[in-house]
Parts: sequence; C-alpha cells; structure tokens
Amino acid sequence: MPDHPLARLFREHLEEIGRRTARALEASGFEGLLLHAGDALGVFLDDQQYPFKAHAPFRWWAPLLDAPGSLVHVRPGHAPRLVFRIETDFWYQPAALPEAWWPQAFEVVEARSPEAVRAALPANLGRAAWIGDDRPDLAGWGLAAVNPPGLLRRLDYQRARKTPYEIACLREANRIGMQGHRAAEACFRAGGSEYEIHQALAAGCGQREQELPYNAIVALDEAASVLHYQVLRRGRPAAPRTLLLDAGASFAGYGSDITRTHAFADGEFKALIGRMDEVQQGLCAMVRPGVDWRDIHLAAVERIAGVLHEVGVIRCSAEESLANGVARLFFPHGVGHLLGLQVHDVGGFMADETGGTLPKPPQDPALRLTRRLEPGFVVTMEPGLYFIEALLGPARGGPLARHIDWDRVGVLQPYGGIRIEDDLAVTAEGCENLTRGAVAPH
Repeated sequence: MPDHPLARLFREHLEEIGRRTARALEASGFEGLLLHAGDALGVFLDDQQYPFKAHAPFRWWAPLLDAPGSLVHVRPGHAPRLVFRIETDFWYQPAALPEAWWPQAFEVVEARSPEAVRAALPANLGRAAWIGDDRPDLAGWGLAAVNPPGLLRRLDYQRARKTPYEIACLREANRIGMQGHRAAEACFRAGGSEYEIHQALAAGCGQREQELPYNAIVALDEAASVLHYQVLRRGRPAAPRTLLLDAGASFAGYGSDITRTHAFADGEFKALIGRMDEVQQGLCAMVRPGVDWRDIHLAAVERIAGVLHEVGVIRCSAEESLANGVARLFFPHGVGHLLGLQVHDVGGFMADETGGTLPKPPQDPALRLTRRLEPGFVVTMEPGLYFIEALLGPARGGPLARHIDWDRVGVLQPYGGIRIEDDLAVTAEGCENLTRGAVAPH
C-alpha cells in the first residue's frame, strides 16, 4: 500500500529515528541494535498465556503488534531488517505480515523457529546491543550488551519528541477513542451499568479489551473519586448521578488517553463540570514550546483552588489553600504526562540524554513530567477535582478541618469527582488539541 497517506510519513519517521539511533549508538560505543518484540508469557502452572503486548522500543520501529519473538535489527547505513517470527502451530492461527503502509520499508526475513531467528542475523554480534527480554539463550549470541542503561536513556530521551508520523497515529487514536466515548456516554444516558458502559466503549472503538491502550476507568457516582478505579459493577444504578470515563483507543501501537465527566441531570454538579472544563481549556492554552510543565501544574492547582473557593467547599482563600495544603486534598495528582507508545511515556523527568533528572516540586510528588515543552511533545492535560474519602477522612480530625465546609463536601461527595483530559501535540507556536480536533463542532 505505497499510496497510503501514512506511507510517506512512515518512511520519514524511520529516517528520523534512524538518525537518532545512529547518534545514540555511536555515543554509547555500539554499531548495531536488536529490538525485541517480546515473548508470550505463560500463566503460572497453566497452559494459557497472558495477552501479548509488543515492547515499545520495538513498536517505535515496526507497528507489528501480534508477533511474539520478532526482532528489528538496526545498523546505521543499512535498511532495517525485520525478523518476523512465525509459529508453525495447528492450535492457533499463525501471525501474518499485514498488508499495510509499512512493511515495504524493511528487509523482511521470516523465521519459523528460535534458531532461525538467530540465523537471520549476522554471525558476529560483538558490537550489537539488545533491548528487550533478557533471555537465558542470549548468552550464546555473542552480544556486546543487553539493555545497556546509557543507550536506553539516550533513546528514551529522544522518544519524547514525536515525528509527524507519530502525531498522525495519535490523532487517529484520538478519533477512534472519541467514537468510543460517544457510545459510552449514550449507554450512561440510557441507565447502563459500569460493565455495560465499558462494553459500549469497546464496541464504539471497534477494539477488544486487550487492544485498548490501558484498562478503562468506568466510574459511576461516588466511584469517580477513585483515581484508578478498576471495578466494573454489573448492577444498574437506580438513580445515576455522574460518569467519569477515562479511556482511550489504539492505532498502530500508539494510544490515546481521554477523560470525560458527565452529569446525568442538570444542576449544581453539571455546572461544576462546566467550570472545570473552562479551567482545563485555559490550561491547554498555556501549552507551547519553552514552558516548564511544573509551571502549568502550579497554575492548575491555583485555578482549581479558585473553583473550590467559588463553590464554597473551602472557607479560606485560594491563596491560603495553596500554602496550607487544602487545595491538594481535592487535586492530588499531576496535571498530565507525556503520551505516545506508552500511556505514561518515557523521558518525563530527564534533564538531558546523558544523565540527571529534573526534580518534582516537594509539594507535588505525583507529577509525571518536569521537562520544558518542545515541539513534537505530546502531553495530556487532565486537571481534576475530587471528593476522596481516603484523603478527606483523616483531614476531618486534623488542622485543615476548619478550612473546609463539610456540609458542602457532604452535598458533592456522592458525585465522586471530575476529571477532563485531552491529548495535546506541542507545535512551533502553541499546541494542537488532538482530542477536541477529533470531534466535529456541534
């Protein structure tokens, strides 16, 4: 499919990451790189296997998602070689190379056994590094190193800056993800259970659960206060109040990460969702090259403190709530993270590619990103406001209690909380909202 819209972008992507990899190899003292897709893992004392997910460094080069044991061999100055592992098996359908825009960019070698995989590579691998599972049989391969930290760090640091191909994949993952969100919201409006809403999400995305980039958070009512809520209750609520849906979709190995909060009926909490949406959009407008992400997070805490004061949840001023810690009881996580091949993508704290980290503010230990933004970064923007009993319970008997209107908390706590999350690609001038851009305006 050489005329596919992604074909040219993918070739340019390989050229760019080839240049980055060549520089990293030279700086680390290697001449070649073997990227392992991973192996299927068996369940303990069972004949079943866990769902397979190819390693991210392998997917950076090849969007081959279901071929355990495959490899990409990278040597600067040569076309990348894909050693495509095919099981000969009458129990399962063997993997097949997809008819897509990307295989033509590789020298493809099919291998039907582990021995054939090794035979498809040069006899002398004494200057090659391996990234992937550290298997016992690698001792006989003659490799220079397995998962060398310095090389890994250089590659991880570079992965933060996405190529146009990667942004196109993330844009499509957002389009698919928003289809799922619309289907899930319709199920919520019809009175569906958490389980039914999840099934509607997967059907709307057209993806099986194992194809989704992460376990979807489908939280009704008070469960919306649990940040990584993992239960899918089967019972339909008698009088639903809210849905917090944190879910994405995948495309070519890249995943979207989208959150929406919905109120079942008009009223105070729906207005509060609208106010938080305004906060979120204001924070999105801050995203541009050169901005320190820690400054955006601080702005998020300040603005959420203002909302808490506006609606009467906190008695002290917004400024006081920042100093005494009250505001962070209602917003305990970071405002976002890098996104790409992994939902929480690598490189978020790196000072540079050779060493060192950029520290988190002491009062915000949950941050997942501390770097200055650069063109090509893709970040999530996800401010939240929650009524979390695990945090509020201890506060009731502590020094912060006098700064909180507990009657107001009692009114709002059954609704759980609010999180609104978009995926943003940093551009030369500002950012592109991949999530809201995936939906035609109403």
